[in-house]
Amino acid sequence: MKNLLKIVSIAALTLSVSAFAADKEVTLTGEGKCAKCALKKSDTCQNALEVKNKDATKVYYLTGDVSKAFHGELCTKTKNVKVVGVASEVDGKHMIAVSKIEAVK
Repeated sequence: MKNLLKIVSIAALTLSVSAFAADKEVTLTGEGKCAKCALKKSDTCQNALEVKNKDATKVYYLTGDVSKAFHGELCTKTKNVKVVGVASEVDGKHMIAVSKIEAVK
């Protein structure tokens, strides 16, 4: 019984550490677009970042007040942007809680 308790405790600790490590701060550069107007992937306006990596393209949905304040720059046009924030995955979607966003050339 003691061994079973040890195994369950170790498994729970391992799962909690791996879940914590999944959310990490990242800096990404790509094309900033509106998820509704440009990408047609949302029912409401929301910033999104398309990052092209060789032959694959990944879409990150940007969240938070910093992203919302920048939305006027992306709703009707596409811009190259640099985003800093905490990346996570929610319901199979890549998300970034933005702490900084700026246009780049």
